Amino acid sequence: MDIRKPIEVKEAVSRVMQFASLGKREEIDFHVCDGRRLAAPIMATNDVPSFHKSPYDGFALRSVDTVEASSENPIKFKVLETIGAGELSKKQLAPFEAIRIMTGAELPEGADCIIMFEQTGMFESQGQAFMEIYAPIPKDHNVMKKGSEVQEGEEVVSEGSLITPGVKAVLATFGYRKVMVSKQPIVGVLATGTELLEIDEPLEKGKIRNSNGYMVCSQIERAGAEYKYYGKLPDVLEESYQKVKNILDEVDILITTGGVSVGDFDLIPDIYKKLNAKLLFNKIAQRPGSVTSVAVKDETLLFGLSGNPSACYVGFELYVRPVIQTALHNKTPFLQRTKAQLMDDFPKPSSFTRFVRGYYRFGSNGLEVYLAGQDKSNVVTSLAHSTCFIELPGGSEGYQKGDFVNIILTDHIQGATEF
Repeated sequence: MDIRKPIEVKEAVSRVMQFASLGKREEIDFHVCDGRRLAAPIMATNDVPSFHKSPYDGFALRSVDTVEASSENPIKFKVLETIGAGELSKKQLAPFEAIRIMTGAELPEGADCIIMFEQTGMFESQGQAFMEIYAPIPKDHNVMKKGSEVQEGEEVVSEGSLITPGVKAVLATFGYRKVMVSKQPIVGVLATGTELLEIDEPLEKGKIRNSNGYMVCSQIERAGAEYKYYGKLPDVLEESYQKVKNILDEVDILITTGGVSVGDFDLIPDIYKKLNAKLLFNKIAQRPGSVTSVAVKDETLLFGLSGNPSACYVGFELYVRPVIQTALHNKTPFLQRTKAQLMDDFPKPSSFTRFVRGYYRFGSNGLEVYLAGQDKSNVVTSLAHSTCFIELPGGSEGYQKGDFVNIILTDHIQGATEF
């Protein structure tokens, strides 16, 4: 039996990330870029606004004509015309003339300020529209100046950013019909064990349905990569080795679930040896998932995740996800941490760092975190309710309701630069 020496979680992450690298770039159509990550920054191709414009419905006029205005001395202006957004005035303002202007319209030539409708008096005399004001208006008042938001050539959104609806709006603003995005890495998935059934097969005595394979495929998609599901590995070494060897030419990362312990049918360690893969580690001081193993073969990372559902889930989020995020040019590839108040007792002691599945919400006293279900590595149902990991340091003797703990957010878009 192999003697496995556990390493700390942070050291395991560090060893994996030494082999993480930026992925390739590809240019895709604007209409299909949602949810991808930018592989180049968005640069402003024009000033925003690209002209001086009005942020309100009101009147455009010359500030010099308003100097003497007061409630006792209203100043009257002749209204020449009305312009809406997208329309241009062809008139040049003369003294004590104004143009009725709508929100978003370009400031007429000669005007240098805007006054809102509700701050004026409006009337008509002999078929001519007039308005009057009751206070001075400074130059540039209520004028959105050209380039006041962004100037041409500025970086607006950085490389590695997720393309959200807001980023999509920026792309449209600057006319990006084609978008440079990071190419999605291809992640192969293999489940091990002859005891596994597919989801459409009836249960048999002594067998279970394959939940891990499909769970990991879903995690891969959530992380922004593409998956190739290769089915199951039999508990036969040579056949399994040949299958893994052939798959390596087709994927950027390979994940196997199960088969990483030291049982008679745990074949992943032997497959790594036959591949002459470099073993990075095969035991981590963590619960669940202490037997999580990682190797590298010709720059392809091989992740041997636990066969227990919760351990498999945790292993992916801690070790595989940041590699995918790095390949996608994300500058914050790690899950974000914060503190929350524990709202359930957790009396279980642990010699290893423990990652308890939980869910968080905002309560009357701030961020609260609750246990998502049973804390056992073979439990699957708690994962359906989990939005975070409650991180409990090794050597702890348990925690009580009301204690403040670190949580790692698994459902959050924003990431972190460090683990």
